[in-house]
Amino acid sequence: MPLQPAAIDPETLTHGPVFTGLAAPLRLPWGLKPLGSADYGMDLLDDGRRRYWIRHEVIRGVTPRMLAWWFANLEGEIEIGGRRLNRYRVWHPYDHVHASYARRRGDGSVGPGARIRLIEVLGRNPRYLVDTITHIERLDEGGYVHNPEVLGRTGFARMEYGFESHPQGTCYENCLIIGMAGRPARLPNRLIGGLKFPHEQGLAWIRHNIEEVGMFENFLPGLYAGETGQTR
Repeated sequence: MPLQPAAIDPETLTHGPVFTGLAAPLRLPWGLKPLGSADYGMDLLDDGRRRYWIRHEVIRGVTPRMLAWWFANLEGEIEIGGRRLNRYRVWHPYDHVHASYARRRGDGSVGPGARIRLIEVLGRNPRYLVDTITHIERLDEGGYVHNPEVLGRTGFARMEYGFESHPQGTCYENCLIIGMAGRPARLPNRLIGGLKFPHEQGLAWIRHNIEEVGMFENFLPGLYAGETGQTR
């Protein structure tokens, strides 16, 4: 029997649960989009950083406003087929484990300055465990930027998302940048980057991201309408 994620201790909610293993995949009425549904690649930047990028096919029926709302509302449940399920796990029913807000802004909202606790296992491969707190730099209808901690510090990984309205939904592009910015970091990026984040993990991230972004059109419009009363 697969291990279940540990329960959340209310006394340490800002840090979230301790990861002890993956739960069984959720059974949902939709499949995952294939790798070939998007354009993707990897660029080596001048300072030795690696940039893994994706241009997804249009996310049908999903607006940029819905996407900005989603990243500010990752916590909670959603009803699918009469079952109440964790909405973050629905977003990727195989790889996702946990999402919670480790720090909100002073007014209780989620946006630049807030932090998210994330646990996921790319491709369900234990070598590609992501267990981090990530710092939100930007969150609006034009895009989302956040900086995951590596060994308790930011600056080694960066994720950038861009949203553009399309007559059928949203054009969605995103990238993961691995390494420290600046030419003096070129050699450390090549030496340390491959150890902390091997190229195979970058490819696993690409597949994972294509699959999770492809899920939006199945559940996000209904969830957004149900919680906001809006349809766009």
